[in-house]
Amino acid sequence: MIDRRHLMLSGIAALAVRHALAASPAMTLWGPPAAPSVLLAQAVAEGEIGSQSLDFRVWRSPDEMRAGIAGGTMQAVVVPTYVAANFYNGGAGLRLLNVLTEGLLYVVGTPDAEGVVGLAGRRVAVPFANDMPDLVLRRLLAKAALTPGRDIHLDYVGSPPEAVQLLLAGRVDAALLSEPAASAAILRGGMAGKELVRAVDCRRAWQVATGAASMPQAGLAVMPALADRLGGEGLEALQGALEAALARVKADPAAAGGAAATALELPAPVVGRAIASSNLVALRASAAREALTGFFAALAEDDPRIIGGGQPDAGFYAL
Repeated sequence: MIDRRHLMLSGIAALAVRHALAASPAMTLWGPPAAPSVLLAQAVAEGEIGSQSLDFRVWRSPDEMRAGIAGGTMQAVVVPTYVAANFYNGGAGLRLLNVLTEGLLYVVGTPDAEGVVGLAGRRVAVPFANDMPDLVLRRLLAKAALTPGRDIHLDYVGSPPEAVQLLLAGRVDAALLSEPAASAAILRGGMAGKELVRAVDCRRAWQVATGAASMPQAGLAVMPALADRLGGEGLEALQGALEAALARVKADPAAAGGAAATALELPAPVVGRAIASSNLVALRASAAREALTGFFAALAEDDPRIIGGGQPDAGFYAL
């Protein structure tokens, strides 16, 4: 799995990307179908960064994201932080600019299954096997002495919407979802007469299980060609734009939800409502380094290959 998903850029591809970047001032910010993309959409809505025009697009699956990084088509992309570490350690040069969320994963289910231990004996739909949601949940289950296949059944699906469908149809007891999918599931459940709640706040559960103060789940990473083109001043400007976007998103969640709704393929009120439970931040990677190394160590406890064999060095932290 790790070898297949972590393809490296060839020298020819890297050179082609550098020429393409040099020829165009536009910069595309790629984000997941999740709440950190609200910050990207807000930053793009504000216009240019200096003379740099901006665009925003959504990657729909971890495999698409990895292929985009490996092929050089995604030069500025929000990724799970451990994915950035894995690519960096593998030699791709991907560097982490910041952390954009400190945890937006929830297990959504009925009110009778509260907390990680309350999942015992349940069926839980889990999108993206062997990726961030799955890795976090498995660490939490291990800390609670729950073994998948024996104490709990995990039903792997290809996307969050599939997990929501299984939950609403009653084919699973709960679903592991990021925001805004978690808020959408709860709202749809209510419309169908099915009470759903955030049975497990994975961020809080992580804090209890590991003693960590935060869970730096995802952030914006940049490839070498873009980092070289922007330089330190350009990277600072990009970080400043995201910090400003965060302030505006928190000040007016409803408007921010409207700016990102089309890209996320969800109603604007759902996206706006999800912001409060998305733990959005805009922390420089260097400021979050201690939290990141702790997070990486916990995720890779059983398999260091998850982060590419070891902790990334100082060069990983772009700012």
